Amino acid sequence: MKVKQLVKEERPREKAIQYGIKSLSNRELLAILLGNGTQKKSVLELADEVLMKVGTMGDLATISLYELMGVKGIKEAKAVSLLAAFEVGRRIGYEKVRKKIQITCVEDVVEWLRQEIGYQKQEHFLVVFLNQKNQVICYRTMFIGTLTNASVHPREIYQEAIRLGCARILCAHNHPSGDPTPSQADIELTMRIEESGHMVAIPLMDHVIIARNSYISFRQKHLID
Repeated sequence: MKVKQLVKEERPREKAIQYGIKSLSNRELLAILLGNGTQKKSVLELADEVLMKVGTMGDLATISLYELMGVKGIKEAKAVSLLAAFEVGRRIGYEKVRKKIQITCVEDVVEWLRQEIGYQKQEHFLVVFLNQKNQVICYRTMFIGTLTNASVHPREIYQEAIRLGCARILCAHNHPSGDPTPSQADIELTMRIEESGHMVAIPLMDHVIIARNSYISFRQKHLID
C-alpha cells in the first residue's frame, strides 16, 4: 500500500506533525528520511528493507554508502542523505559532551561513546583528551582492529596528549561481541597506559569498554588507581 493510500493519521509526516516526531516508529523515521519509495514498493517498505539489512537502528551508524545502495530502490542521493542524517546525530552527541562544564565520570560520556564506537564491527580504540578543568579538548581514534600489546602503543597516545597540551586522558574501546568484560590483554594494556601517564604527569582518568547495551569502567571496577 502506498503512503498516500493510508489514512492521514498513519502517514509518517502527518503523524509527526500531529503527535510529534517522537511518536514515530523507526521505520517511519527512516521513511521520512528516504522521502519516497519506488514504483514497486512504498517508502515504508523501503524503510523495512533497510532495517532488515542492518538489524538495529544503532547499526545504521556503521553502514557504508555502498551497503545502503545494495538495497534495491536506494540510489546514491538517498544513501548520502541517510548517512548525513546519521552523522548529524553522532556529531550532536559529541557536541553535548564537548560543551559539558566538566567531565567527572564515565556516565558523562558513555552515551556518546556508544554512538561513536559501540556498534562498530571492529575494535576501535579512542582517546578523549581533557584540559585542566576536565573539559574535552578533542578526541582521536588511535587504533582500529584487534587490540593487543603489540598494536596499541602508549607512546603514540601520550605523544598526542603532549602535543595537545592536555592534562589527562580518558580511553575507550568497544567489544563487538557485545560483552564488555575486559580480557587479560585489556587489563595489561590499561596498566601500561596508566604507568606511562604517571611518567609524563598526564594521568589516565578511566578506561571504558563499550558494548551495544552495556559498558565497564576500569576505575569503577578498581582496575586502575
